[in-house]
Formats: sequence, structure tokens, C-alpha cells
Amino acid sequence: MSGKLYLIAGPSGVGKGTVVKELMKLDSKLALSVSATTRSPRPGEIDGVNYFFLTREKFEKMIEEDGFLEHAEYAGNCYGTPMKPVSDKLAQGYDVILEIEVQGCMQVLEKCPDAIAIFLLPPSYEILEKRLRGRGTESEEVIQKRLSAARVELGYVNKYHCFVVNDVVEDAAKRILDIIKEKRGA
Repeated sequence: MSGKLYLIAGPSGVGKGTVVKELMKLDSKLALSVSATTRSPRPGEIDGVNYFFLTREKFEKMIEEDGFLEHAEYAGNCYGTPMKPVSDKLAQGYDVILEIEVQGCMQVLEKCPDAIAIFLLPPSYEILEKRLRGRGTESEEVIQKRLSAARVELGYVNKYHCFVVNDVVEDAAKRILDIIKEKRGA
């Protein structure tokens, strides 16, 4: 039996990575898709674990070879989901989680209409800004780009199958797992 594809999307700073990390602890039938990016690693990030950190040239070569399920440019960097690892895990019966930004999510839904898209919302726009600034990893210019993009992205919430507010990380992860279990019929 093949698994199902779940897309966890939302604006930058909403806590996608933190919630997905918590979610992965809750169910051994889940597999996390590792995305590729041209952005520089943040402190503590490991190539092949958090992301595949690629040069722009390597990224563009993968696009030419149709090696991505989706890809997008966001805040000056490229992001994409390598296709083969996702299809392999689905074939093995795992439910695959894609932590993804909004543009990419829309692309995946076009290619994979059976995927379930879950929009992660911040409790408020002010809290989103506080989280972005709290990272301490980006310039004011990058923060402003991400906040501007977030205003647009928040308007996409009605294009998703469901949404979860990330108020408390553990609660948000449990709500997502409840959605997954409901789709499994468990």
C-alpha cells in the first residue's frame, strides 16, 4: 500500500520546521522530504538532513533534468523538492511530509491532486514578525521581504484542505497528526 503526500505550508517564520520536527517524533509511519535550496545554511543546519544545500548552477541543472516535484524562488533563493526520494518513500508505504512554501505547494497540488495541503498560520501577524526577528539570522532587508511575502501568502489559506494555528508547537503538531490519522481512516 502506498503512502499519502502531506504538504505543510505557510509564511516564513510561522514555525513550519519546528512543528514538522515535533510531528516527526509522533508517528513512525511518517517520512520527511528533504528539500533542496540555494540559500546558505543557518547555524546548526546539516546538508542532507535539513536541506540539500546546492549551488544555483546545480539547482538549475536539476530543473533542466525535471528532477523536482516543485521548485520556486523565494526571497532571493531557490527551493525545491527532489522527486525521487519522495516517490521512493511513498512506494514503501510511508506518508511523506513536505515542509514547503506557498508557491511550491500550489505546484505540487497541480502535479499531485491527491496530496493534502495543510496551511500553518501564526497566532497573529505581530507574532510572526517577532518570530522572524527572533531568529537573529537575517538582515532587516530580508526580514522585510519575508514579511511582505507573508502578507500575500496569508491570503492563500482558502486554497488549502485545512489549516492549523501554530500557537503552541506541540499542540499544532498533534492537530496535524490528527488530520493525518483521519485521512488514514485510523
